[in-house]
Amino acid sequence: MPAQSEKALAFRALHQRDGAFILPNPWDMGTARMLSSLGFEALATTSAGFAFSMGRLDYGLDRNQVLAHLASMAAATSLPVSADLENGFGDEPEVAAETIRLAASAGVVGGSIEDATSRTAQPIYELAQAADRVRAAAEAAHSLAFPFTLTARCENYLLGRADLGDTIQRLQAYQEAGADVLYAPGIRSKEDIAAVVSSVDRPVNVLMGLEGVRLNRAELSRIGVKRISVGSALSRAALGAFLGAAREMRDQGTFSFVDGALNSAEIGALLKNFDA
Repeated sequence: MPAQSEKALAFRALHQRDGAFILPNPWDMGTARMLSSLGFEALATTSAGFAFSMGRLDYGLDRNQVLAHLASMAAATSLPVSADLENGFGDEPEVAAETIRLAASAGVVGGSIEDATSRTAQPIYELAQAADRVRAAAEAAHSLAFPFTLTARCENYLLGRADLGDTIQRLQAYQEAGADVLYAPGIRSKEDIAAVVSSVDRPVNVLMGLEGVRLNRAELSRIGVKRISVGSALSRAALGAFLGAAREMRDQGTFSFVDGALNSAEIGALLKNFDA
């Protein structure tokens, strides 16, 4: 398996080439290995997808649980893995910085820090504090022995604050604080995405997999987007098929869902190269 520094360099290079690359979000070792077998070049974890697999809500797991998950995901394949680190698991900049160091020790080569507080009364950190948190995380990331790619996330749109001006101001502040990639999940329109891309000089990640949003990689590449992730969408798609099958059994006593199921040979073909 490539050394962590090799993975880190490969991951950084994906952001520097022409066009956008897709960074899919598996939620366990099996889905990570399947995505690797399909030819994806890097992976990112999903806090929601992992939490659902543990029977918890998003943000319902502590840092130690997430770090153990990161270690398993980094070891699952030879691909670079970037981590969804939520808000860094604490308010203070020093906590965000320590989370970056711990994530790197777990084997990932990138990670995101968001500006959501997880508190209803004040869902987003004040800009100065948010920028300080990104700055501390960036200093930690850039002091490592390999080029850890830090993504700074503005959560405005996911939390119902569809304020493009404030979102751009925040992303620009996070750029100045040292973030390597900028990300405002929840922005839906081509025009708003283009406004974000043109307002910063760092690679921009865009979240697809949102209901009703059908932009494709070619369109996003033309806008100037460098990275496309899908968050918990793959997990939710899988859970949708699972619950549809379960409800058919419960409500109808039938089993037609198996007609769309993969057979064991197909799954085995995706996993055979990882058989210890």
